[in-house]
Parts: sequence; structure tokens; C-alpha cells
Amino acid sequence: MVFSTPVFLYLFLPTVLILYYISPTKFKNVIILLSGLAFYSWGEPVYVVVMVLSTMIDYCAGLVMNKFEGKKVPRLICLIVSICMNIGLLGIFKYGPFILENINAIAGSEIFNVHDIYLFDLDFLPIDLLPIGISFFTFQSMSYTIDLYLGNVKVQKNPITFAAFVTLFPQIVAGPIVRYNDVAAELEDRSITLDLVYDGIIKFIIGLSKKVLIANSIGSLWTAVSAGDFGGLSVLDAWLGILAYTFQIYFDFSGYSDMAVGLGEIMGFHFPKNFDYPYMSKSISEFWRRWHITLGAWFRSYIYIPLGGNRKGLARTVFNLAVVWTITGIWHGASWNFVLWGALYGVLIILERLFLGKILQKLPAVIDCVYTMLLVILGWVLFSTPDLPSAGAYIAAMFGGTGILCDDAALYHLINYAVIFIVCIIGCTDIPKRAIEYLRGKAAYIINYGTAAAMLAMMLLCTSYLVDNSYNPFLYFNF
Repeated sequence: MVFSTPVFLYLFLPTVLILYYISPTKFKNVIILLSGLAFYSWGEPVYVVVMVLSTMIDYCAGLVMNKFEGKKVPRLICLIVSICMNIGLLGIFKYGPFILENINAIAGSEIFNVHDIYLFDLDFLPIDLLPIGISFFTFQSMSYTIDLYLGNVKVQKNPITFAAFVTLFPQIVAGPIVRYNDVAAELEDRSITLDLVYDGIIKFIIGLSKKVLIANSIGSLWTAVSAGDFGGLSVLDAWLGILAYTFQIYFDFSGYSDMAVGLGEIMGFHFPKNFDYPYMSKSISEFWRRWHITLGAWFRSYIYIPLGGNRKGLARTVFNLAVVWTITGIWHGASWNFVLWGALYGVLIILERLFLGKILQKLPAVIDCVYTMLLVILGWVLFSTPDLPSAGAYIAAMFGGTGILCDDAALYHLINYAVIFIVCIIGCTDIPKRAIEYLRGKAAYIINYGTAAAMLAMMLLCTSYLVDNSYNPFLYFNF
């Protein structure tokens, strides 16, 4: 993960911020554009051309759409071209190999050799390598043309300003998904205050700590468990492994989102919140209102509501939910695991909409939370395993399918990861936030000085960890 490397923290980021602060206002978007391209090229030097192409498509579509102001058909054609081109990029790079592999499977022979296929016969653009964050920046860029067509935003005629929006490096590769309407005004005029910078620094360090100190620490357990034979896992080790992944993906992704929001504030932007303690949810519907909030808002605004939302009767609502959740699963990845993962949540949310939600409201909160977390954890099995047979084998191990309740490996993992599990459980709730608010009301000066000291200590710990450890995965990097 580029964000959590010493080179980024102590070379790239300070350099960009210094140039950004000393530059005249009219050049700040140029700095954003150049730093965004440099940042993306650092992690994915070849596929920066894909991001530039997506940006150019939507910028030009916006100009043509504006030229035909008041004429519905030409504007609609521009919108369709924009959507088809962006979805086409996703289809080629993210889903192309998956589609070809399934064609081979249906045909019973290797009609296509995915590893030997290159885009437009260009050897440097193989379609079996996924451009980092392509799902994020294409959705972000598409939001502009869709909102422009709907009349929600004004055309952006300055190519530098529009490109700066797409290449905003704090959230370019993994969200939150910032729609053009979210930052349109700030792209033109934004103010940077000491309070905003201070708040941004705190959010960035907290996010970095969540990623480096918590996600990486608990993630090493999942790496160890998932590397073994699922058919030989004990029940305890299987549960410890998937619980480790459950915490890892939350602190990994929410940590990145916190860093992105914090860096946005340091640069004068207000990005939308992406997480709201999802593991405290009392239903699957509530979980998805709290998890990856910007993705849910994108699908709701541009797919669910245009399909009719819940305004056209129960049958249509069920259909609309099924469509949205099928697309949600596919958006996350090109495999049948993700398709089934999205379908699972679609079915659960539909059932909660039909009758299950009313039953949950009558049950004690603790039962609702157990119900929600159990299903979320089972969903993460689908999400984290490479294929459906592996997912099935892992779930079987969780429920005693291997006939081994506990073994030495499980006891070793339990003892060695007990403390970090406790940290994870507390950290994914609002207990720390409520404790700080309580103490601030009793002794605000202690919190103010304590916060600064805590941030410095956490930054030093993160630096030490990054220097001494090579284990630094980022789970959402390729979505």
C-alpha cells in the first residue's frame, strides 16, 4: 500500500504538501493533477494511461453535452457514450479474463489464452493485470457526466480542474468514492484553515495507525490460517482465522478512508465519511448503511433510484434490490465468489424488507448484533477465498466438517493474538469515541494535550513498524 510506506510518508507527501501550500491559488489544481499522476504511477506505472483515458472521455462528453444544452437526444447520446466507455474499460481490464475463462470452461477447451491477450496488440497493456483502483476512479469520473445530464452540476470547462478531480491522490485508488458534486465548489475555491489542517492530521494518523498497527497485526493470523489446507483446519482455528480477516478488512479499508479524508482536509477538501462503526449494526440493511457508505450512495443515486427505488410497488422494489446487489457483488471482483457474495446480501436485505426486519426489531439488541455479525462473517469467507470450493471447505471447517475441534495451532494462535483481538473488538465500536467525549467534558485540557502526545506516539510506532516489517498488504487495493 503506497500510503503506508516510509517513502510516501516522509518524502512524497511532505514534498507535495509544501509545493501545494506555497503555490498560488491558480496553480494548486495543477499540483493536485501532477501529484495524482505521480502517485498512481508509483503504484501502477503502466495503467496510468487507463485513468487518463477515463478522464478524457468524461471531460469531452461533458463539453459536448454542454454544447447541446436543452437538447435531450444529443445529451443522452453523450451520457450513453460516457457510461459505455467507462464500463467498457472495466469490462476489458477487470472482467475480461473472468469472461474468457468461463467461455473456455463452457467450451471445454482453451479457446482463449488469457495470459497471451493484450489490449489493441500493445504488449504493455495485458488484460489479465488489473489497474489499481479502476472501479473507484471510473465510478468517480462517471458521476460527473451523470450529474451533468441530470442538471445537478455545471459543466467543467477547465481540463486541469476536471483532471484534478479524478486524480485527487488521497482517495484515487480506494475511495471513498468522491462524486463531482461533492467537491465541485471546492475545486474552484477552497480555504485551508489551521483547525481544518489539525483535524486532518489527526484523522490521517488515526487511519494510518488502524492500517499499520491493527490491520497488519491481526492480518498476519489470517495469512497463516488461509495458507494451510482448509480440509485440515480445526473449528477453533477456522473461526480465529475468519475473525482475523473480519477485523483486518475493516481496519484496513476504514484506515485508508480515514487517511484519505484527513489528507483531503489538509488540502482544503471535505470528503464524505465512508464508515460508521458497521460492526455495531443490528441488521444487514443497517450494516450496509454503515459500511463503504460512498459506494452504497453511488448505487442508490445512479442505479436503485433511476430503476424506481421503492416507489413502484413491492415486486419492483425486490427486483431493483436484486439488480443492485448483483451489480454490487460484480463490482467488487471478477469471480463467482463475489457474485454469490453480492447475491447473499441481496437476498438478506430483501428478506429484511419483506418481513425479517420487523422480527429483528422485536428481538433484544444483542441477538440482532449476533445475527448480523454471523452473516457478515460468513460473507467474508466468500469474499476472502479464491473460489467456491475453497469457500465451501472453509465454512465446513468452521462448523466441524473436519472433525477437529481444537489443535495445537489453534491454541498457539489464540494465545499469541488474544491481545490484538481485544484491541480489535474495542476499536471497531464507538467506545473509544464516547470515552474521549466524556473525558473532554470533564477535563478538556487533558484531552487536548493528550491528543497531541498520542498522535506523536502513534506516528512513531507506525514508522517503526513500517521500517521493521515487510508484511503490509492492502485488501481493497485492486477493487
